[in-house]
Amino acid sequence: MTATISVIVPTLDAEKTLPGCLQALIEGLMAGLIKELIVTDGGSQDATCHIADEAGAVLVRGPASRGGQLRRGAAVARGTWLLVIHADTILEPGWAQVVADHLETAEGPAYVRLKFRARGLMPTWVAGWANMRSLLFGLPYGDQGLLISAEDYQRAGGYPDQPLMEDVALVRALDRPLTRLPARALTGAERYLRAGWLRRGLRNIWTLGRYLTGADPTALDSAYRR
Repeated sequence: MTATISVIVPTLDAEKTLPGCLQALIEGLMAGLIKELIVTDGGSQDATCHIADEAGAVLVRGPASRGGQLRRGAAVARGTWLLVIHADTILEPGWAQVVADHLETAEGPAYVRLKFRARGLMPTWVAGWANMRSLLFGLPYGDQGLLISAEDYQRAGGYPDQPLMEDVALVRALDRPLTRLPARALTGAERYLRAGWLRRGLRNIWTLGRYLTGADPTALDSAYRR
C-alpha cells in the first residue's frame, strides 16, 4: 500500500510519554501506511523536541493551544489522510491492519476504542462512557486516534484554534458519520489518578455539556485546569 497517512501528534512537555506513542507507530510505518510524522509542539521545556527530531518527525512549533497546535500540524501535512494521536496514547498492536482495511473499503472518518493503561472498575467505567459517547453521539476525543481524510478535514474547516474541545468542534463539523474501528488506543491515566476517577470523569462530562451549550472554550479551559 502506498503511504498515505500524515500522523499528527500535539505535544507539551511529553518526554515521558512520547517515546511509547512513537514506538507503537512503527507498525504503521512497516506496513507502508505512514507517509510522515508531524509533531506539533506548544513550547516544551523538556526533551520532547529532541525526541521528535531523533524520530525524524517534521517539528512544528507555536503557542500552547491544542487546537492551534493541531491546526498548524495539519497545515503542513502532505498525506491524503490524517491520523491524530495524543502523545500519551499508544495504539494497540494490530492497529495498522485495521486501518489498512478501512482505507481499502471506506472513505469516511474513523476512530478507535479507548482503554486506560490502568486496572480497576473506575478506569473501565470511564473508558466505557467515552466509548459510548463516541458511538451514540459521534463525539470521539483526540486520544481515540481520529482518522480523517485531508479532504474531509478541509471541508469541515479544520481544527479551531482553541485550547479545549477542539476535537469535538471538528467532528461536529464533519458531514460524514464516523466509523468505530476494531482496534484500541491505550491512553495514560495520570490526570485521573491525580484528581480522582469519579471527580475527573464528572468534570469532563460537565465541561462537555457546557461547551455544547455555548460556553467559551478558553474560559472552560481555565476552569478545567484548576
